[in-house]
Amino acid sequence: MTDELRPVGWSDLTFRVLRYAAWSKGRSVPVAKWEDLLRARGGFEMHEAARRFLAEFGGLRTDEWTPGPMMPQSPFRFDPSTAAGESETFARLSAEAGTYLYPIGQADSGDSYLGMAANGAVYIGKESVELLADTAYEAMEKLVMERRTDAPLPFVPAGDHLVLPHSPDHELSAEIGTRWSAETDRVLRMAGWRPGRSVSTEEWERVLHESDEDFTIHEAARRFLTEFGGLEINQKGPGRTMHRSPFRLDPLVAKWDFELIDLQSEEVGTYLYPLGDSSNGNFYLTMAANGAVYMGLDYVNLLADTADEALEKLIVGIR
Repeated sequence: MTDELRPVGWSDLTFRVLRYAAWSKGRSVPVAKWEDLLRARGGFEMHEAARRFLAEFGGLRTDEWTPGPMMPQSPFRFDPSTAAGESETFARLSAEAGTYLYPIGQADSGDSYLGMAANGAVYIGKESVELLADTAYEAMEKLVMERRTDAPLPFVPAGDHLVLPHSPDHELSAEIGTRWSAETDRVLRMAGWRPGRSVSTEEWERVLHESDEDFTIHEAARRFLTEFGGLEINQKGPGRTMHRSPFRLDPLVAKWDFELIDLQSEEVGTYLYPLGDSSNGNFYLTMAANGAVYMGLDYVNLLADTADEALEKLIVGIR
């Protein structure tokens, strides 16, 4: 991402968020479907400023992203169809703003509507309305960097990214800084992990061995699954250096694929035992006897030398 592609007034974080949301310089999408829908369901008449905005930004959204380092302060969805049937609401907001507002989407994870005036100014609100920015590009910067909301959580700047705030009690967790980051600690606890967690691996071992007798667990995999087995992390969106995807720690996802796991073992030169999968089943997570974690399907790569490092990379999004 080079400076000549970044619009004037956008911070590096705003540029990165919009790029991850699929914006690009010169982007242009058809707007007729929105124009026809809102005319039919509300009598909205699109003006040229809204048409230009939606051609460039229409369809982009961050409201489905899991809170993380690349999350905007105010999650947004640039889809005017969210206001279909809301003509009375927009008539009230337009009257309060003193100018006709055309719907361009939502912000604050759906808690607020976004409307654009004919001069290109962007307004925000639902029960009441306020001017967000005089231009669309300035509105992007404010949504990403400035407009703190509780939808789903406000963030605090940390260098070139944002981080989730943590309570003083949470910051006292012995694992933070020794095993993983505060963000990883928070996500694991929300998924059901606790210090000292211990679950039985007996059933997983039995089912895998019955599906193929060459599935033989080693102690590194048993220790890992005892502590983390059964956890599911549902996440979506950009991370620090790679896209974050959901993953589940259930070795039975590979019970019919011993031959594939065996090929992966041959490729890396050491026996791998399944731990689960990631990216909605597109990759298996496996572990070597020395505790190294691998990820792959038709090919396999070393993810991390240790289980804790692997969890950090998967959750925070580090290549």
